[in-house]
This record gives sequence, C-alpha cells and structure tokens, in this order.
Amino acid sequence: MPKPLRKDAQRNRDLLVEAARGLYSVRGLDVALEEIAKTAGVSIGTLYNHFPQRADLVNAVFADRTETVVSIADHALGLDDPWAGLTHFVTRICELQAADRGYNELASARLPQVEEHERGYALMTRIVERAKESGALRADFTLEDMAFVTWGIARTVEATADVRPEVWRRHLALLFDGMRAPAAHPLPEPPLLPDELAGLMGNCD
Repeated sequence: MPKPLRKDAQRNRDLLVEAARGLYSVRGLDVALEEIAKTAGVSIGTLYNHFPQRADLVNAVFADRTETVVSIADHALGLDDPWAGLTHFVTRICELQAADRGYNELASARLPQVEEHERGYALMTRIVERAKESGALRADFTLEDMAFVTWGIARTVEATADVRPEVWRRHLALLFDGMRAPAAHPLPEPPLLPDELAGLMGNCD
C-alpha cells in the first residue's frame, strides 16, 4: 500500500492535476510539462517527483473518467430498450469527448475509458450483446468495432470544433444507422480480434 503523502506534497500533486486538467481540456495533451508546472505554481522538479512520465499525469487527470463511464454504462443497462441503452451509452461518451479536448485525444487512442477496468468492460460487453439479442443491433457488430465509433467521432470533434461544435452528432447518427440490423449488409473484412485492438491502442499511447 503506497505511503500517504505529506500535506504539502498532496497539495502540490492536487495543484498539478488541476492545472493539467484545465490545460488539457482546452488545448489537448501536448501541453508542455513546464507550462503545467508553472500554472500549478510548482517547479518542474516537483512535477517529475509526482509524475515521472507524462502518461502518469494523463492517467491521474482522467482517472475519474473510468467511474464516470461505468456509471453511464450502468444507466444504459437500466433502460428497458436495449437499442436506446446502446445509443445512450455511445452518445454520452461522445459528449464527454466533445466537451474536453484532452479526453477526446485520449478517446482517439483507446476504447471508452474502461478497457483496463474489469467491471466496466463487462458492462460495455453486455450493452452490445443485449442490443444484438434484441434484434436491433446488427449481429456481426463486435465490441472491438466500438473503437471505430469512438475513434471516428474523436476525429470529427477535432476537425469541426471551431466551426460546428455539435456536427459530430450528425456523424454519430449516420454511424447508428449503419449499426442497425435491418440495414445490415455483409461486411468485406472480419472484425479486429481483441489482441489486435489491444496492440493498436498500445501503439497510439
């Protein structure tokens, strides 16, 4: 179990996370670490003491999103209509992406922030399977295909944010129509395998 931080050390860590959260939200994940330290009012050495790698800081900033996504998934499974549950889950994730540039960039490199959270992964799997069992979602849709949805919307959000910040909703509606069972046609390629997707996400980090 990690040793609790001293009060001043915990304060510095909290200041760094808050500063990074604000800067990432507006400008994305490439903000210089020196600027984050300056905004937090601490030295760059203090930043590295708490977060030796940039990924450590990114993970700390977005740690709460895992529970947010799990909560969204829980709500989606509580809806009587499985298709409504699926579209609610995906739409809410995309709204998180659209509201936060840093999270949007993170979403473009991985599945909604549950791929390392056992319960969240199970919930998302159930959302997809329930929609297929109801006959609403095309039978050949896999959980790995969800990555194409979040990656695609991430790029749309990035490209249109300064011109039409809500136009990603049109893109998502088009994707939903393509996911419906009645409109399904045979796909030209098999889905990604879980280990293939994991490798791709690792390459995007």
